[in-house]
Amino acid sequence: MSNSSKNYKNIFTKNNSNNIRPDSKLLNSVTDTYFLRTKEVVTKFGDTDVTYAIFMRRPVLSAISPAIEWLSKIIQERNSKVTITRLYKEGEYVGAGEPLAYISGSMSNLVDLETALLQKIGATCVAAYNAKSMVLSLPNTFFLAMDARHCAGIDMADLMAYGAYIGSESAKRELKVKGFIGCATDRSAFLFKNSNGLGTMPHALVGYAGSTLKAAQMFHKTWPDEPLTVLIDYFGKEISDGLQVARHFKSLAENNKLSFRLDTHGGRYIEGLDVAGSYDVLERNVPQAIKGYRTEQELRYLIGTGVSAAAIWRLREILNESGFEKIKIVASSGFGPEKCQVFALANVPVDVVGTGSYLPKIWSETYATADIISYGGKSMVKLGREFLFNKSKK
Repeated sequence: MSNSSKNYKNIFTKNNSNNIRPDSKLLNSVTDTYFLRTKEVVTKFGDTDVTYAIFMRRPVLSAISPAIEWLSKIIQERNSKVTITRLYKEGEYVGAGEPLAYISGSMSNLVDLETALLQKIGATCVAAYNAKSMVLSLPNTFFLAMDARHCAGIDMADLMAYGAYIGSESAKRELKVKGFIGCATDRSAFLFKNSNGLGTMPHALVGYAGSTLKAAQMFHKTWPDEPLTVLIDYFGKEISDGLQVARHFKSLAENNKLSFRLDTHGGRYIEGLDVAGSYDVLERNVPQAIKGYRTEQELRYLIGTGVSAAAIWRLREILNESGFEKIKIVASSGFGPEKCQVFALANVPVDVVGTGSYLPKIWSETYATADIISYGGKSMVKLGREFLFNKSKK
């Protein structure tokens, strides 16, 4: 089993050896009924050895160690055996329809595990694919996994953090990239070699404080020894509030300990910018970004409202002109694979991206499938899925 899978095991076994979800007691209640009925039939009329092929209908990265770890634990509890043949290393590209793994064992022991097993595969593999794409697009930018609040509970949050980790590590094997350096919660922090989650202030803290500067002062007084990252868009005065904070914390700025986070709402431009101004900013800094054909969505990322390429370039211009070249820029708001690709076209000077947008955008693309391709040693599969035999016969 890969090092990645061994690391991930800590999430399930950190408190006790039975801390897996769903555990044996819960399994029946969350399993498709037709699998449970099939198990009863097989038990009544005679068990047989089978081989399952696990695959997806779109290209992904292999990120199946959490699923394999869970399966191995359940099989161990049942005092049974299973043979798992992984066809790709964790983090490798897998084509549409290509089996990720073959799983062989007793049908009565495997048939009721399909539901929970597939739940741990599809979205994780797509998230890993997306995360890698983003990291490769912006190799000189650090990424923070901020997906937790967009997830449907603990299980999904675990899997999405793992997807970000695998995608980032896979990118690092291909190119010199900075990649994902942390996540928002303590629970998954160990994946990124941290003891705690990373994060500073949400908009709620700025609203509580009543001003951007006061929020920064409160935060700094609470954690005086930590670098300071200040959210500057709450009042729609990204430039003036940013400069006010920069002047107040000039010492931090000069010592590379001050960052500004831009999370401007998509319904407006940052302070002082509009469509014409956005074109001007890019013309001054990266004219090639606006000279080729761009789709409507690409133009929105370049010169539109919210956290656009022009918005980041304008903030960088103002900070540099004011003598704050060392202040770093953190950007958030909709940074998925497409936006990262457009930012790469515009060579946007963003130091850190906080994102949960590597989560699958179209959920139907996350559907993992398992088909039995062998019964009692005889090759047989549902008509139309013969392509699953290919690698099993090598």
